[in-house]
Amino acid sequence: MHRRNLPRSAAALTLIAALAGCRDRAKAETSPGNSASAASAPASAEPSESASEQPGPYDPLAEARAQLGKLDNLEATIPPACYTATEGHANPCYVCHTRSTWPNAMDDWDLQGSYDFSDTAKHNYWTNLFEDRSEAAARISDAEIQAWIAEDNYSPLRETLASWDAQDYRGFRPDLDFDAGFDEAGFARDNSGWRAFRYKPFPGGFWPTNGSADDVLIRLPPAFRQTAAGEDSNAIYAINLEILSASLGAAPALTDDELCWPTAPIDETLAGLDLDGDGELEAELTRIVGLPETFVGAAASVPVRRGLYPEGTEFLHSVRYLDPDGGPATRMKELRYSRRIKTLSDHDIQRRYRQEAEEKAEGGLPRFGGSPLLGLRNAFGWLLQGFIEDQHGRLRVQTEEETYFCMGCHSNLSVTADQSFAFPRKLPGAAGWAYQALAGIPDVPSIEPGRAPPLDDPDALGPGEIETYLERAAAGDPFRTNAEMLDRWFEQGKPNAEAIAAADDIVALLAPSPARALALDKAYLAIVRAQSFTRGREPTTTPLTTVHQTIREPSTGLSEAERVYLDYSLRLAWPALAEICGDGT
Repeated sequence: MHRRNLPRSAAALTLIAALAGCRDRAKAETSPGNSASAASAPASAEPSESASEQPGPYDPLAEARAQLGKLDNLEATIPPACYTATEGHANPCYVCHTRSTWPNAMDDWDLQGSYDFSDTAKHNYWTNLFEDRSEAAARISDAEIQAWIAEDNYSPLRETLASWDAQDYRGFRPDLDFDAGFDEAGFARDNSGWRAFRYKPFPGGFWPTNGSADDVLIRLPPAFRQTAAGEDSNAIYAINLEILSASLGAAPALTDDELCWPTAPIDETLAGLDLDGDGELEAELTRIVGLPETFVGAAASVPVRRGLYPEGTEFLHSVRYLDPDGGPATRMKELRYSRRIKTLSDHDIQRRYRQEAEEKAEGGLPRFGGSPLLGLRNAFGWLLQGFIEDQHGRLRVQTEEETYFCMGCHSNLSVTADQSFAFPRKLPGAAGWAYQALAGIPDVPSIEPGRAPPLDDPDALGPGEIETYLERAAAGDPFRTNAEMLDRWFEQGKPNAEAIAAADDIVALLAPSPARALALDKAYLAIVRAQSFTRGREPTTTPLTTVHQTIREPSTGLSEAERVYLDYSLRLAWPALAEICGDGT
């Protein structure tokens, strides 16, 4: 994230004055592109209405436009989990703040031991954590919430934005037809270029037991999907995506020459490139050995840069309600979009990390270029834009402050790989190319930064990632409030290693009971109806007592208790690594 070099007090006053002026100007604007009034914005199908007010015309930009320049929480990039009261022993922080590996130079592991916040951030603005929503949730019946989560609120957004002229809206237009689905290799059947992949959810808040299901899709620019002659080719596209998967998923401790990565069957003869280094071109290859210098097909002039996505890479991420029968519901809580809009040199990457550290030390507050109507830009060449439910359940563009919430984790965090989370955690091989499903995914360990996976002895890395999190966080969530996880997987205050090991896959470990899924859905719907996202999105019903309302002491107590860990990374020790790459053939 970018921080201006201003003293804290001056920064806050300057920012508030500037944003107030922007907000006053924004209120004078008319509908999208200043070309029509909000009442004349294109309408589309409405979801069934259960809130007290009937919905007006559907304008997904109205709220973001009305709130331009409004930023009450100047440190909205700091997520609620960072305010957890560790009590000197519960450490959920290690999965975000760890030793970084190139091209990430953040290296912020020391934040496990310290609430190193600006004066502004010492007050916890996420006050939804302390709200009692039990009555509001209780007023929602099981039948009502199940009808709510079964409705499609994505198609109306897609159809509405598609109907607007380019001058009316210049942000991201969702172009994936979810109803058309994906083929057996994960390619979108609508020929949009999106490809679905399966990945292990990031520990803690992204586990379904804590409130949401999700999926992530990737799309590379047209050249990566074409032959050298410019013809569309999923076979060429598959090769380029496998090269990228190897670049992002393999342990950074391996050199480019040492790298070995399992793939779905790909055709070397089409690429005209020996991808496994055996001196032959094969029609069906299942691993990449040694990272190639360039991509293939029409993208053959684009260099492969280890751990970095090429310019034009896009991600689409839907966050959904929980289906009590298991998996994601139809209704989306959020739709998140990101695109690499600029490629940085190695020198620029390092310089921007240094600049972040200097500006933070001088008390600067986070600032980002762009606009929520177009997307906000971080310092590392990425643009992010988000959509979230309005009080009637229709997806709308997030406001500036709501988008700041996303920018923190996707701008400058030591655990990320080129500001991303999911793709480096994709299952290798053919199993990884399909719409997200947790069934069959094992609880494998993460690979320590600076270490190569021990292919000859996969057990050398110790317990799986989930078991490790339960032990270190002393719970199944960052706030130690998930009683169901404590009841299921803990015995006398410690994770039950035997029971965890007996689980068939991560579904058995992470899926909530139907009753809990419905309770979480109801709690979140109460937040939707209140439209209080800038005060937190966690689906809690009763006030939390394990979170600081104000930071008074800088120490978390974890350093003193020797509960700081430097061995976590996004990359995982998949069984396929040993099976495909461990035999030396």
